[in-house]
Amino acid sequence: MNEDPAVVIEADLSRADHQDAILRLLNGYSMDPMGDGHPLSETARRDLIPGLRQHPTTLVFLAYRGPEAVGLAVCFGGFSTFAARPLVNIHDFFVVPSFRGMGLGRLIFTAIERRARELGCCRLTLEVLENNHRAKRIYAAAGFANVLSAPENGGSLFLSKSL
Repeated sequence: MNEDPAVVIEADLSRADHQDAILRLLNGYSMDPMGDGHPLSETARRDLIPGLRQHPTTLVFLAYRGPEAVGLAVCFGGFSTFAARPLVNIHDFFVVPSFRGMGLGRLIFTAIERRARELGCCRLTLEVLENNHRAKRIYAAAGFANVLSAPENGGSLFLSKSL
């Protein structure tokens, strides 16, 4: 196992090595049982980097151990109407299985939070599969919790409609 210290950087989507790392890691996430369970489609592989580059609020973070990218967070800016401030949504979060349990997730969250504070954001958001218990423990340790505005209204749910 590589003993080099871990470092997290904000990806430069114009760099071929960062593009390759993003595609490789996101494909790994897609193949994970808590992802899609199969590789990214050829269409997704072809269109991902141009789409991320075109989207105005894209933020991508890469975690490295030595020269190898072993963790990824793909984030997008949003806006809280109640706080009248921006927010950052963590859309994809992945650490290569053989590098899990080494604190890389914590380092990625720290980098995201630092950048969100620089942007004047009021919060970070993410979604997680209900049965992804490992991720839920990691997210809770990082300070994430289900939104509970008023106890009588229950917690927040993230819903989706495919188009």
